[in-house]
Amino acid sequence: MSPVTERNTPPRTAPPSDASARKAVISCRRPTIDDAIRIWEIARDSRVLDLNSSYAYLLWCRDFHDTCVVAELYGQVVGFVTGFVRPTEPDTLFVWQVAVDESARGHGVAASMLGNLMDHLAHQGISRLETTISPDNAASIALFTALARNRYTTITKRELFTPSHFPDSHEAEELYVIGDESTQGAQR
Repeated sequence: MSPVTERNTPPRTAPPSDASARKAVISCRRPTIDDAIRIWEIARDSRVLDLNSSYAYLLWCRDFHDTCVVAELYGQVVGFVTGFVRPTEPDTLFVWQVAVDESARGHGVAASMLGNLMDHLAHQGISRLETTISPDNAASIALFTALARNRYTTITKRELFTPSHFPDSHEAEELYVIGDESTQGAQR
């Protein structure tokens, strides 16, 4: 459920063309309920993510804001990560969705958000990240592989949900685990 996506509409704010200037002004923060509309729009416009209801994004921003992050470019939300701590594994963050608006792609926004989120949660003992990725989503696979490499840890992959688990024509979702799996519980 965490494909990296790009928005296919023109940016609302024209950022500078210089890549270093763009990186310098990207900031990450925890979302508020006022961000839910923009998060929903980015997810909708991705045409790749499973779009949740607008109500679900409000709940992500209200009830799970501590395990989510938004990225801003010149005061405009251009990306988000939604996630939660697994109830049966309190050292594991499950990343639900990652999306980056077209106006900010190619500048490390998704990696910055994930790094920011992991750093923010480290004080709570979060040392592992899980996500699911469909086998054909090369961008997400590359993103999470780079995250593991940059954090000097392991990444493993295994089957989790096959198409037969879904009531519709949903693709398989493979489980990626960043961090040491040896201490994880048996619950999946």
